[in-house]
Amino acid sequence: MTGSFYGIVIESLVAVLLGLTIGYCVILNRRLIRLRADETAMRGTIAELITATGFAERAIRNLRVITEQTNETLGEGLRASVDVTRDLDDQIARGQDVLDRIAQIAEAANATRPAQREAPPANVEQFRKEEAQIRSPNRTAQAAQALAMRLRAAAAGQAA
Repeated sequence: MTGSFYGIVIESLVAVLLGLTIGYCVILNRRLIRLRADETAMRGTIAELITATGFAERAIRNLRVITEQTNETLGEGLRASVDVTRDLDDQIARGQDVLDRIAQIAEAANATRPAQREAPPANVEQFRKEEAQIRSPNRTAQAAQALAMRLRAAAAGQAA
């Protein structure tokens, strides 16, 4: 009887262990099913992440190209503005020289005018008009300055 008792105990112990193993396999199977479902969701997430990364890389490349083009365009515009500014400065200086010469001529004409006064023309009114025109170097200077201002405004309009 002892032999069969030990046999039953051992077989019972094996049956219990087998039941525990089956239960653990069921639990493990459920976890594996959840893990596979999570794996599918994770693969979808990874695919979306890869797609988003590709879009971001293309956007960054496009931004770099646009930035380089903008820098080139701004650089060209700046260089052109500097050139126009230099040209305007040169033209203003030349205009100022011309204005100074015109003022000198007007002053010289005024200086020589008193000698001509000795013999006024027969028409006094005509004489006064000529006198007023000759004696107005300021008017001549103002006209030259107005011309210079118009040239500057026209050049600024072309530069813009």
